[in-house]
Amino acid sequence: MTDISDLFRASRRILVFSGAGISTESGIPDFRSPGGVWSKMQPIYFQDFIASEHVRRDAWRRRFSNTDGWVGAKPNRGHYAVAELIRSGRASVVVTQNVDNLHQVSGVPEDKVIELHGNSTYAKCLKCHARVELDELEREFRETNNVGPCKLCGGILKSATISFGQQMPELPMRRAQEETMACDLFLVLGSSLSVFPAADFPLRAKQRGAKLVIVNRDPTPMDDIADLVIHAGIGDTLDAALANL
Repeated sequence: MTDISDLFRASRRILVFSGAGISTESGIPDFRSPGGVWSKMQPIYFQDFIASEHVRRDAWRRRFSNTDGWVGAKPNRGHYAVAELIRSGRASVVVTQNVDNLHQVSGVPEDKVIELHGNSTYAKCLKCHARVELDELEREFRETNNVGPCKLCGGILKSATISFGQQMPELPMRRAQEETMACDLFLVLGSSLSVFPAADFPLRAKQRGAKLVIVNRDPTPMDDIADLVIHAGIGDTLDAALANL
C-alpha cells in the first residue's frame, strides 16, 4: 500500500494546504466544531463592523481579551514539519486558512505563506492599507475603550483578518490558484474542506492530475477522491513521514 512517504518521494512540487486542525495541536480552538469559537460567540460580520462603532468596540474587546485563543500560542510539530518540507525544497508554498501566523513563526519564509483569510497578529487601515501593530492599538483601547481612526488617512482600522461578508483578498487567491495548478501533490493538513472558495483548490489540483493527500481528524467531503486519507494527528503523521524519506 502506498504511504505518505512514498508520495512525498515521488513528488517534485508539494503544495501544503493547512486549516484549523494543524493549530488545534498548539491549543488554539477551531471555529466550527462543537466547543469551538463560534459555538461560544457569534461571528462579527464585516458590514456590521463598518457600520457600527459599537460593533467595532466589541470586536476589539474580543481581540484584546484573547477570546479567540491565539495570543501566546506556539508552533507545534506539525508546523515545524511543514517548515522542513519548505526548507528541503519538497514543498513550494503553504496555502493556509489560518490567521495565527504560526507557519511564519515556525520558520516558513513570509513569501512562502499564502494567507487566504488574513493575519490576526496586526491591523490594517481599510482605506490606505497601512499596517498598524496591535500593541499600539491595545494601549489605546485600554486607555479609551476605543480604537480611533487611522492616523494617516482617517480610515477604519481592523484586524488584518478576513471577516464574514468581507471580500476574499485578490492577490493571495490568485497566487493560491497558480500554485494549485503547478503542484503535483496537494497536501491537506487539518482542514474540513467545507469552507469555499478555499476548498475548491484541492478539487482543482486533483482534476488537473495532482495527487491529493488529506490528513485530518475527521472525514471530509473530498475523502472519496483523495489518493490517501489519514485520520490521525498531523505532528505524528508528518514526523513519521519525514523520518522515512
